[in-house]
Amino acid sequence: MGDLFLKAVKLKRSGVSSFKEYPFSIPSIRDLDELVFEASVTFFIGENGTGKSTLLEALAVAAGFNAEGGSRNFRFATRASHSPLHEHLRLVRSGVRPRDGYFLRAESFYNVATAAEDYGVNQYYGGDSLHAQSHGESFMALVLHRLKGKGLYFFDEPEAALSPTRQLSLIVAMQGLVERGSQFVIATHSPILLGYPEAQILQFGIGPITPVEYKETEHYVVTRAFLERPEKMLRELMGPDTQDGEVDSSLRSE
Repeated sequence: MGDLFLKAVKLKRSGVSSFKEYPFSIPSIRDLDELVFEASVTFFIGENGTGKSTLLEALAVAAGFNAEGGSRNFRFATRASHSPLHEHLRLVRSGVRPRDGYFLRAESFYNVATAAEDYGVNQYYGGDSLHAQSHGESFMALVLHRLKGKGLYFFDEPEAALSPTRQLSLIVAMQGLVERGSQFVIATHSPILLGYPEAQILQFGIGPITPVEYKETEHYVVTRAFLERPEKMLRELMGPDTQDGEVDSSLRSE
């Protein structure tokens, strides 16, 4: 691993007017002081609403990317929905500057695809219109054709459009980019992507952000338990005492 472009992020706590207001009321943000990046690939994980995508978005915006995604040259806006968190972050960078960069947001990639057509840059994504491809195909066109290496890349839930096989293909593509001096920060729910070797995995929850090993993540534990005994888990999930949307904690540790 070479010198990382992004070494750490610090929350400028003295400038926050209230930690009772969003997004500073989110426990992982409220307890944030400094977060250190220790690997070429860092994953943010946690339940919905724990702040992983909020922090990822703020990091990308603070690094100069458009809030809806794209490269630093994309300057479009369809609906301002990002939080002011980026205004309160200080990025600790190395002396090495990235030659490339991209912010991939699954939820707004349609808007990025439209902007790519408007800017006339489809040739950098393989030549075909991103709108003329499936969601997954357009994601992979971005990764395989647009990303050049020596870059700083922020991905928010890239697995949203990718089949399990395509997620494995993404891991291979990421490895090639890492070997060419790139750094990734990724928010994900995918137990497949989390298996990337020697990645840093950071858990968001009800307290401070903490590192966790791959096989200790809920993503790995629950997925493994389900795949080993799907019938048993489904019987318990669909039992008469199960509340809607509620998974018993015992199922997570099977």
